[in-house]
Amino acid sequence: MENGDGSVAGAGAVGSTGSLGLRVGQAVFSSASLLFMSVGVEFFSYTAFRFLVMIMGLVIPWSCTLAMIDVYSVFVGCPLRVPGVMVIVVVGDWVLSILSFAAACSSAAVIDLLQFHGSQCSPRFCGRYQLSAMMAFLSWFLTAASAIFNFWFVASL
Repeated sequence: MENGDGSVAGAGAVGSTGSLGLRVGQAVFSSASLLFMSVGVEFFSYTAFRFLVMIMGLVIPWSCTLAMIDVYSVFVGCPLRVPGVMVIVVVGDWVLSILSFAAACSSAAVIDLLQFHGSQCSPRFCGRYQLSAMMAFLSWFLTAASAIFNFWFVASL
């Protein structure tokens, strides 16, 4: 996707291989966060953990759907350049980015309180909670990067 001046437009925007990599990373890290939080751990006792599970449960289908669009666009060679659709993608990315950051931060704060200030958390559970929060932060980073790339692409249309 080159502009007339030779610069690359939308290197991470929907329909590019960069976007595909970001979406796959989002889906993997969100799934890992959800897995670490919910398998064999009683996360439902804390609202922040339930919020994290809910948001990661939203990020996974969003990322997988856009990854399928990216795969189609890359293989067909037809990037997505419809301004209305791109605005929806940008708004969805920004909303999920903000929510996933809030969920990761609130989960990390609860983990800190449980582990260091209350000692109410067994080392096995706290370790899984920490891994879940770390994966949520990585997913947030990739979602924020997607939002920035897509916003930049929409602004250049």
